Amino acid sequence: MNPRLFDLELLRTIVMVADCGSFTAAAARLHSTQSTVSQKVRRLEEVAGHRLLDRHHRQVQPTDEGETVLGYARRMLALNDELLDVLAGEIESTVRLGLPDDLVAGPTTELLSAFNRQHPLVKLEVTSGLSRDLCQSYDHGELDLIIIKQRKHSRAGVACSPEELWWIDGHGAASLSRDPVPIVTFPPRGLYREEMINAIESLGRRWRISFTSSSLSGIQSAVAEGMGLGLLPARATSDQHVVLDENHGLAPVDTMEIVILHRPTADVRVRELAERLKGLLG
Repeated sequence: MNPRLFDLELLRTIVMVADCGSFTAAAARLHSTQSTVSQKVRRLEEVAGHRLLDRHHRQVQPTDEGETVLGYARRMLALNDELLDVLAGEIESTVRLGLPDDLVAGPTTELLSAFNRQHPLVKLEVTSGLSRDLCQSYDHGELDLIIIKQRKHSRAGVACSPEELWWIDGHGAASLSRDPVPIVTFPPRGLYREEMINAIESLGRRWRISFTSSSLSGIQSAVAEGMGLGLLPARATSDQHVVLDENHGLAPVDTMEIVILHRPTADVRVRELAERLKGLLG
């Protein structure tokens, strides 16, 4: 038998092309030539038996098979770097953690700091962002452990807890008195967007989206400045916001939950950190 083996250098090349979005930019980053980079990608495609990059767009995009290869490539390259660090005695292992923006600071940082002090040779790589992006990275093998927000019972995790959401407005904005009601929300397919629209329509009110942002801080600021009604986790509200409730005609939204996920084969340090993070869910 002569099994096909993937060359890490070829994998590093396609990851760089995908991240840069072009062969020219990737070549500059790799201190190589565009023709050399193209040759390495073609060699990798021959080994994989599939076309991995779509070159017919202005910006290079991975094919479906390319997305699969990229997910594994990132894991293999990360393992290579981790092995070098372990052999050098610099680290014991790496834990790649994904968190929503509103869970990055405060108690989470304190918890991670305590974990780091207890395990100084464990390298923590923390990524923050939208839950849908964290899920995609996790499914591609780029993260070991994630905390995400989701509609109840969407995915089973090692722990879950209901997410308390509050309706908020800016001081003096009186967004509910405006017609149509302006709302501040995340982009399409973003969390809470559908819940907001359904709740306002159930009141027989018209609505319009006055502001969208994929950034939590952007949503917080827009509501505080009176740009419209918002719906955020209780922990993400501040004294810059006015909390609205059933007395204002807005019913509580209880369709969301927070979930912790890791693989059954997760490293012992991943499982240990997950156990500690469970305390944040309350």
